[in-house]
Amino acid sequence: MEVKKITFQIHGDDRGQLIALEEFKEVPFDIKRVYYMYDTGEGVRRGFHAHKCLEQILICIHGSCKILLDNGTEKEIVPLDKPYEGLYVSNDMWREMYDFSPDAVLMVLASELYDEADYIRDYDAFLEYVNKHA
Repeated sequence: MEVKKITFQIHGDDRGQLIALEEFKEVPFDIKRVYYMYDTGEGVRRGFHAHKCLEQILICIHGSCKILLDNGTEKEIVPLDKPYEGLYVSNDMWREMYDFSPDAVLMVLASELYDEADYIRDYDAFLEYVNKHA
């Protein structure tokens, strides 16, 4: 499984740091939706789904968390703890987010608007789906 982390260019000086993200430059798709998670309780796991079409970039803009990626045959745990680094998550990839630090803010850039029909929320259905499309 290829895990693709993107290191964003940092623009900074003695006033602080700034990261700028643009479609088809730092982000390899049209950004149609942005959302973020924070105040995630200790021991809470999120995600537990895959998407049929949607692509994402996950950025832990504050604190840290871990992302479990699963393509149906391989699994990999990816730590996110740098606000200048994003994790590209393709469609057909099961994801779980966990081990959030108390101050974690996980921002997600998505290639599509919310569409419940794009979600695969059952792990066995996900395995069946990826095996059909392999």
